Amino acid sequence: MKLSKFCDESLVVFNLKAGGKDELIEELVNLVSSSNMVKDADQLLKDVIDRENLVTTGVGYGVAFPHAKTRAVKGIIIAFGRSAKGVDFDAMDHKPVHLFFLIAAPEDAIGAHLNVMARLSYLMKSEQNRSRLMEASSPGDVLALMDNVE
Repeated sequence: MKLSKFCDESLVVFNLKAGGKDELIEELVNLVSSSNMVKDADQLLKDVIDRENLVTTGVGYGVAFPHAKTRAVKGIIIAFGRSAKGVDFDAMDHKPVHLFFLIAAPEDAIGAHLNVMARLSYLMKSEQNRSRLMEASSPGDVLALMDNVE
């Protein structure tokens, strides 16, 4: 499965401006709201924040995976955002988060949703991959890295 099929260059941003968790989620939802995969941006925002309030998706190592299964999308969609200064995202290691993958999936996409999450998690375990994302200068670099998971 190529993860880039759920993302495109318009869903990659290198200069997230948000200073807080909810603001950052809103910034990423606004980014994906232009996609034809999103039916209801307001519902998507609510669902991602509700999910985040259950337990943080800041997994550590400067990475977070805010996500939701929601009726607000027609299919799986991934957005990538980078924050140079980092955001306090209540990460498990209590460190600022710099790399964000917003993942939204339809409520009935249980297996595919978990597969996407697992592949992104595997990708982000590598310090080299995290460094490459911090240094990436084009959306194409990000999409190529996302597909570099066997």
